[in-house]
Amino acid sequence: MKGILVISDNDFNSHRLSVTSVSVTPPTTACTVASMAFSSWISRLRSSSKPIYTKFRNSFTTTAPPPSLAAEIILRCRHIRKPPVSPWARSLLPLALAVSAGSFFSQSNGVNCPSYCQSPILDQTKGIGGKDSTDYLVKGSLKKIPQELIEELKLICKDNMTMDYDERYFHGKPQNSFHKAVNIPDIIVFPRSEEEVSKIVASCDKHKVPIVPYGGATSIEGHTLCPSGGVCIDMTLMKHVKSLNVKDMDVVVEPGIGWMELNEYLEPYGLFFPLDPGPGATIGGMCATRCSGSLAVRYGTMRENVINLKVVLANGEVVKTGSRARKSAAGYDLTRLMIGSEGTLGVITEVTLRLQKIPQHSVVAMCNFPTIKDAADVAIASMLSGIQVSRVELLDEVQVRAINVANDKNLPEAPTLMFEFIGTEAYSREQTLIVQKIASEHNGSDFVFAEDPEAKKELWKIRKEALWACFAMEPNFEAMITDVCVPLSHLAEIISKSKQELDASSLVCTVIAHAGDGNFHTVILFDPNKDEQRKEAERLNHFMVHAALDMEGTCTGEHGVGTGKMKYLEKELGIEALKTMKRIKDALDPNGIMNPGKLIPPHLCF
Repeated sequence: MKGILVISDNDFNSHRLSVTSVSVTPPTTACTVASMAFSSWISRLRSSSKPIYTKFRNSFTTTAPPPSLAAEIILRCRHIRKPPVSPWARSLLPLALAVSAGSFFSQSNGVNCPSYCQSPILDQTKGIGGKDSTDYLVKGSLKKIPQELIEELKLICKDNMTMDYDERYFHGKPQNSFHKAVNIPDIIVFPRSEEEVSKIVASCDKHKVPIVPYGGATSIEGHTLCPSGGVCIDMTLMKHVKSLNVKDMDVVVEPGIGWMELNEYLEPYGLFFPLDPGPGATIGGMCATRCSGSLAVRYGTMRENVINLKVVLANGEVVKTGSRARKSAAGYDLTRLMIGSEGTLGVITEVTLRLQKIPQHSVVAMCNFPTIKDAADVAIASMLSGIQVSRVELLDEVQVRAINVANDKNLPEAPTLMFEFIGTEAYSREQTLIVQKIASEHNGSDFVFAEDPEAKKELWKIRKEALWACFAMEPNFEAMITDVCVPLSHLAEIISKSKQELDASSLVCTVIAHAGDGNFHTVILFDPNKDEQRKEAERLNHFMVHAALDMEGTCTGEHGVGTGKMKYLEKELGIEALKTMKRIKDALDPNGIMNPGKLIPPHLCF
């Protein structure tokens, strides 16, 4: 395949190089499994172009392990009415809960005592995500599902529900996350319509049983864990395009459709949806986590690209958050309230998305640097130059090495920047020349670019499969993935500081950054069977998060809070902001059934 060009400092069209395509092992035949959910997930992996994962899939077992000892010792207790608490004692509760994060409160009779921060009805997560907590095993109190609820769900869902253990285990363990819970969902339901979702939620609310929405299973912060059991609502059967409005450049979809499948549908119309998170992500989950991706530097995050939503609230009512108008000043912005709520306020059943025209022309460029700071400085300088780049991605030398191992490539193992420029052919090339000049002023070398469509697709495919490439180096390890974001002026500083700490660690760590908007990830690989390695990964994560917060940044730029980032919210947002969130949660979900134990820190009390 031809399409890679080399640019000299003097002549934009000086040389042309012929390159071969990336060698990737084709997907192997999927193992026969009884679980419908597992088969569905493998299908999504195939359709989302994950050959790297397929290459190593067979090295992982799909057999569900026996329940853990921690799960066995969790007490199944009735709701206990608490005695009156004096104002003096109540004032000490937040401190007590923070100090005892990760532990159980017990009364003298040995029965679990629910936290004072929990719903009055539902025993929620204990000891995870609290202030300064480092525990990653999410604990919860399991209650028996009423037989009446099971019968109601059978009437609603008919054959689209299961209580099979293997499927429940599969849904209870996120695929790309090291987070775990001691419990798994009791029932999995697969609704086919908004009406079914409404009836399911209303029935669960009546019986005060927890609900956890489930989409593409690509989230990495424990969003879909079921620490208190309950009902997992798998939305993947709701994947239809309901209407496409080409002249208005918007589309109405159900939440279970993937962003990659949606773009395949839109391509013949000359349109595309610009957000590109990990392969396999669905539109509903992308809304729930307020995700973004590599194109956010040009098109914004999910917040800017959703026009309105339809959401089933905890009582089963269906709310439409706005009209199809491109802008509106009518009432509270319920759309933005729901985007990023992570299933804690409602279940998304319909999304109206803003679309973009497929660019007339694009150029993808790559450049190497002696240090990661040089690469970050070029990313900042490029943004300050006024160039409207559509992508600016940074890879450190360890990540490039992983790509070489996984794809049998021979790329220079040095800090690397990847750019994409869009517009007319002349405008795209003009932008490329400007960035080449900026790179040369910051010790850049080997500046190459691609214009051939297949060559460009191949380069971005390598970037999109960076996580799977990391597992090529350590196939049996798990990954802790950081997601800090800082003001652009602090990007070089935090990446340099983090890189020093990562290089000094005994663990294999890679750096991947959406450098154009100050967001960067580290993939920290660790052996899940070695507690000291997990603690070292957690230490590195803490270091980077607190460094970002000290620079007025955030603990999560696009992955969301889930259970993994709750412990940082008080430092980032302040206690008053968290109290306001808790009041909103209590108003919309008084029984506390909507994805309990996520986003709102459990140590937060009133």
